[in-house]
Amino acid sequence: MKLSETKSLLKDLRALSVEELTTREAELKKELFDLRFQAAAGRLENTAKLDEVKKTIARVKTVQAECDK
Repeated sequence: MKLSETKSLLKDLRALSVEELTTREAELKKELFDLRFQAAAGRLENTAKLDEVKKTIARVKTVQAECDK
C-alpha cells in the first residue's frame, strides 16, 4: 500500500463513528480468517494480502484508541 493510499485510508477511518469502526474491524478479522484458511489450503495466490489486512486491522485499532482519549 502506497503512502498516499495509507493517508487516504486513515482519513476515511477517522471520519467513521465508533460503531462503524467496530464493524469495520469485525469485517477485516473475518477476511483475515478467510485468507488464513485459504493459505493453509494452498489456494491463496496473493500472500501479501495477509500482511495488508493485518496492518489495516492495526490502523483501525489505532483510530479506535484515538477516539477513546
